[in-house]
Amino acid sequence: MLKLLKYLAGLSCSLVVACAPSTDQSPITSSPATPHDEAFLASRIISLAPNLTELVFQAGAGDRLIAVVDYSDYPEAALSLPRIGDSFRIDFERLRQLNPDLVLVWSTGNPADMQSRLRDLKFNLLILEPSDIEDVANHVRLIGERAGTEVVANEAADVYLATLEGIWDSYGAEPDTRVFFQISAAPWFTVNGDQVISRIINRCGGINIFEDMPGIAAAVSLEAIIAADPEVIIAPFDDRDQVDWRSMWQRFDGVAAVREGNLIDVNRDAASRASLRLADAAQQICSQLYAIRMRRAGV
Repeated sequence: MLKLLKYLAGLSCSLVVACAPSTDQSPITSSPATPHDEAFLASRIISLAPNLTELVFQAGAGDRLIAVVDYSDYPEAALSLPRIGDSFRIDFERLRQLNPDLVLVWSTGNPADMQSRLRDLKFNLLILEPSDIEDVANHVRLIGERAGTEVVANEAADVYLATLEGIWDSYGAEPDTRVFFQISAAPWFTVNGDQVISRIINRCGGINIFEDMPGIAAAVSLEAIIAADPEVIIAPFDDRDQVDWRSMWQRFDGVAAVREGNLIDVNRDAASRASLRLADAAQQICSQLYAIRMRRAGV
């Protein structure tokens, strides 16, 4: 259960917060809650989500972070930073004592009442939420602008976008392969087509069998999975996992993915966090789906 909670804490939209797909492909930003002009540069930053913590480091501003939330464990330098709670509940008194000049907020992951109180307390907020995989590059650039690390941030964003283009060019395909993305088993959690990882699967030639599910992340029944007969099952993994998730599928050899041996995995944190590591997840998913298509075609 702890692993499930850790994974859900990194999704681009929280299960406990109602959310709808954004129609705006640009990042969501708030008007600063405290006055500042173009010369203002943030030097005391607090991140309220693990993926936002990663983005700060990727933008070259890790030395400006003064506190983060639980599960902010990448890069290694983040482990030594003070914790003020988790993505769903924070210590507001501690936050006030730390006196940040910029607070990074996860639009659909941090609860609405938390965001409302942050505004009431007049904190300077930068609110971010990706609606597609390329949006992460814009988030890195925004953080770089606020922290004065534009050179590092822009270079990282450019490399990320170039990497994605290379992946799409090498492995991208029209969606034609039914995929089940398994966050967990018993309960069987998955994501719908609006979640970023599902968009990656789509760009890699896969069709999320639960893309029309109303909730962006929710539990489904085993019967529904079997009835949809996925050709591929993808599960996020961690090097510390002790359970072989593939073994539980072996008794369901009527499912195409099991029968054909198309049970593949992707690094859990790379897939669950909207950071530049999404490129790693895209590489893993695309290359494996490509190999399956080639095998199916007899190449």
